Amino acid sequence: MPLYEFNEARPQVGKGTWIAPSAEIIGDVTIGRNCYIGFGAVIRADFGPVRIGDGSLVEENVVIHTADHTRIGEQVIIGHMAMIHDAMIHDRSLIGMKSMICERAIIGEGAIIAEQTLVLKDQEIPPFSVYAGAPAKFKKKVDAGHRRKMDSGLKAYADLVKLYHETFKVR
Repeated sequence: MPLYEFNEARPQVGKGTWIAPSAEIIGDVTIGRNCYIGFGAVIRADFGPVRIGDGSLVEENVVIHTADHTRIGEQVIIGHMAMIHDAMIHDRSLIGMKSMICERAIIGEGAIIAEQTLVLKDQEIPPFSVYAGAPAKFKKKVDAGHRRKMDSGLKAYADLVKLYHETFKVR
């Protein structure tokens, strides 16, 4: 497993979590139960802690780093190639592919950050809101359709985590 101790801090991984062999988890990182950490993801906690809640998904080539602390809630989906730096992301939020979440940004519970969105330093995204653009701007409130798609995505990845545990082999 690609876990690296740094400065006497060791990553902690919850039961049922699956981590791709090409991911790199460094230092003071805590990952909850039943998470998915995709291929090429880098989670680097050498300046401060990174905490990821239960059931969260960190897709391929995501970069998470911190200068002070980064907290990612439960059942958060972080899309492919997103970058998270020193931010707070609350439960059941979605960070779209290739988005950038900058220092001290706060993403409210259930918020959706569209693909390729730039959330600026110190920007606060209200709960259950959809934001898009560079810089991120309010587009609309999260509706029942959004929630159904999120629930479907979370379920698909929960099934995928189970399948990876059962069938993934390095050859």
